[in-house]
Amino acid sequence: MDVRRIAAFSHDSAGGNPAGVVLLDAPARRADMARVAAEVGYSETAFAVPDGDGDRSWRVRYFSPESEVPFCGHATIALGAALGARYGAGTYRLLLNDAEITVDAEPTGADMAATLVSPPTRSRPATEAERRDALALFGLSFSDLDDRLPPARIHAGADHVVLVLADRARLASMNYDLDEGRRIMRLHGLVTIMLVHVKDEQAFVARNAFASGGVPEDPATGAAAAAFAGYLRDRGWRHGGRLTIRQGEDMGAPSVIAVRLTDIAGSPVRVSGQVRVIGAAE
Repeated sequence: MDVRRIAAFSHDSAGGNPAGVVLLDAPARRADMARVAAEVGYSETAFAVPDGDGDRSWRVRYFSPESEVPFCGHATIALGAALGARYGAGTYRLLLNDAEITVDAEPTGADMAATLVSPPTRSRPATEAERRDALALFGLSFSDLDDRLPPARIHAGADHVVLVLADRARLASMNYDLDEGRRIMRLHGLVTIMLVHVKDEQAFVARNAFASGGVPEDPATGAAAAAFAGYLRDRGWRHGGRLTIRQGEDMGAPSVIAVRLTDIAGSPVRVSGQVRVIGAAE
């Protein structure tokens, strides 16, 4: 398989979250996609095969090195850029395992940008077990939390637990045991656990632990960003129609995720980012 390597949500032609992208001519076996994703080693690799006539509709599956996930934002942004480079700017329909979304590809000078329209969002308060296990994993207590945004289970195509921290330094010091993180995330059916610090009503800094996929941390997580935006909306947050989430700064891979949303509860949100091409490999 020809694997394109593209970093999504890059900042000033640096950073971003690397994803593998494979454009297939025909459906591939699950075992083969899982093997290639493990060999690539990125947090996600997207596999896309044409769905129907033409090049504007694609069946997409996402694999981490250890598991298949229902939706991945940064790999979708990377896929949009790859489709735009091959077939031109415009909107592409993507049929996922559990949802149907779109991604827009747009040239920006010598580079490419992409915008995905997420699956519908939803959120609820974290259960006592979800709160307890997530806090314990990172050595946190309730006193570390920002009481404006309590722990929650959030969703926009995939499930996450979010913990909003009052202290930026506490976010920077995030550390946890990978095996224990894998156990907790799989126990609760989570793709990531998202830690966030509020800079202001429209600006946030985030880190995402992705032990469920065998990766300690993602430099940029579009699916969690979409889910977090839905959570803010559910809480009545004064978002002003747009948010900026900076991620990856504490791991040396600065990334910028731009989100646009309406006030309609549960409606999809738009997640945008720049990309940079890393290369290709067989």
